[in-house]
Amino acid sequence: MDSRISALEKGRPADCSGRLDKEIRCYDLLDSLGIEYFRIDHPAAPSREACRGLDEVLGTQICKNLFLTNRKQTEFYLLMMPLDKTFCTSDVSHQVGSSRLSFASSDYMLEFLDITPGSVSILGLMNDKDHRVKLLVDQDILNSKFVGCHPCINTSSLRFHTEDLFGPVLKALDHDMTPVHLD
Repeated sequence: MDSRISALEKGRPADCSGRLDKEIRCYDLLDSLGIEYFRIDHPAAPSREACRGLDEVLGTQICKNLFLTNRKQTEFYLLMMPLDKTFCTSDVSHQVGSSRLSFASSDYMLEFLDITPGSVSILGLMNDKDHRVKLLVDQDILNSKFVGCHPCINTSSLRFHTEDLFGPVLKALDHDMTPVHLD
């Protein structure tokens, strides 16, 4: 194990000094809901390649999260999918009844989710007060026991029970979820 990756710990860090407000807000939300979660801290992991080794310590795979938009940039989507699946724009576009989807700009990501590239996470939906972003989740994620994601920053990763994330957490985020199936 990389010595720069912390051991798996339950809950928020004992000392939150030096952490960003958006990360602390994630812990506050989860704690207010009484959700059990586990955390690891690690060097910045802005890509799947950088996340290699984290999954083993976390005890689940960290989701691939894509921030997407339609051609007119009037509809925005956060797609959660397993690492081993490939994003096919025509397939997902057809399932959600949207024109061709492509990657949305980092400006929209920051404006709607208060997240920068490499830190995209379902927990960023807590910042989407105007409900501009629709959540899409691959069925394999929904069928898994645990879900892994970042707390709005890519230097920590969290593990939840899937039923907690898509139950009380999603309800508190005040967003709906649309299941999709990716090959």
